[in-house]
Amino acid sequence: MPGWNFVLLVSGSDIHSDDMVKQIWWKLLGVVLVLYSFVAGLLIPLGPGITGVHPSRAQNGDAVAIDITGYNTHFTESDTRAWLKLSDRHALEAESIKADGRRHVTAFFSIPESFPGQDTINVLSLIVYNDRDGHAILPSAVFVRGNVADKSDLDRWNQPVEQLTSPASFHFPFRNILAETIRNTYYHVVLWFAMMVILAISMLQSVRYLRTRSFLADHKAAAFATTGTFLGILGVVTGAIWAKHTWGAYWSFDVKQNMSAIALLIYAAYFILRSSMTDPDVARRFSAVYNIFAFIMLIPLLYIIPRMTDSLHPGSGGNPAFGSEDLDNTMRMVFYPAIIGWILLGCWLANLTWRYFRLYDEL
Repeated sequence: MPGWNFVLLVSGSDIHSDDMVKQIWWKLLGVVLVLYSFVAGLLIPLGPGITGVHPSRAQNGDAVAIDITGYNTHFTESDTRAWLKLSDRHALEAESIKADGRRHVTAFFSIPESFPGQDTINVLSLIVYNDRDGHAILPSAVFVRGNVADKSDLDRWNQPVEQLTSPASFHFPFRNILAETIRNTYYHVVLWFAMMVILAISMLQSVRYLRTRSFLADHKAAAFATTGTFLGILGVVTGAIWAKHTWGAYWSFDVKQNMSAIALLIYAAYFILRSSMTDPDVARRFSAVYNIFAFIMLIPLLYIIPRMTDSLHPGSGGNPAFGSEDLDNTMRMVFYPAIIGWILLGCWLANLTWRYFRLYDEL
């Protein structure tokens, strides 16, 4: 009957729609999370900071007017205070402050004749605070030649910095040297995380192929290796751009950069090996074994060797990464969703790639 046919058609379309939703939900989630990381990572502003001071050198006993240049600051909208900090217990507060604009302020200090300790060159950090911006810190801002012979005015250093609050506005942290390039954390670092997951899946598919001789496992191993290598290349490119703005050169032959390049070359050899053999079965077996070797080599190249030598790269050579100074709670709201998004997007690309490999073999 026509009525029953209509009901069956509607029911069939509902079942088909449910199956489609089950198949594509993770793809949609990956796209949404990647788009979210791009929009939030680029549009959320940075917090207040200090980009420079002048002069950066002084003599003990001098009266110094330090011109301070801020970033995203509002010096004219609130009373500003400033300190030159020698240690946690010793600091010198500015005698007066003159705001020349939202981003420019002049702090007047009278440097004491004597300094605590025995150093003849004292390195002072600059701290600026107001109610609108909270506090901003510039480490190693001023170098002062001290005189430890005269102890008459040591009491002037007993002005420890008060417990300062942070601004209530929603922003990413301002980090010296990094500045706006800190946003690359959501792309460069995330791409390497996603690469490791994708290449791990590729290695597991190679193990599966050696156990079962499944053509599907071989296709998936090659597809995930292709996608992981592509993500690694993007990671190297974004890292080189970041290095240009922070280290001064796209490629400084840092140990982390060198090891990353070697890791990608090892995976490039994987594809050469697959295509260089005329016997498909031999090519599959050799490439599966080599794929396992290539993934195992990633561990020492990317995580062990860089930690054993000096390196400019965070997380290497005793230089820590992803601490409270590098990744605060605001950044985590973008960083972790970006990792999940790029992993899902990488799996989608690998899915399309192994389907292409399967069709190519069948045709």
